[in-house]
Amino acid sequence: MANDELLDEREAAKLKWRSRRGLVENDLFIEQFFATYGSRLTQRQAQGLTTLMDLSDNDLLDLLLRRKEPTGEIDTRDVKEVLEQLRRRASAPPPPLAG
Repeated sequence: MANDELLDEREAAKLKWRSRRGLVENDLFIEQFFATYGSRLTQRQAQGLTTLMDLSDNDLLDLLLRRKEPTGEIDTRDVKEVLEQLRRRASAPPPPLAG
């Protein structure tokens, strides 16, 4: 049922809660992802993120840091799209300091 329909607010909140991780490094990527895309996540993106959240913390971190690329069952369009969004946000330059 992966499609481009937006998640409703309740589904997005549940996904955000489920995406909490044991490694702080992973949580930083995920928090930035939800801050940027959380209000406009699609069902397809939710499926990709859910697949990534099924990985161990270390395997997820390897993907986020580009030490590895998705292979096998997780080598899907949905996963690749979300992974690029997670990576892009983390590699963006920091905002300018105020004042």
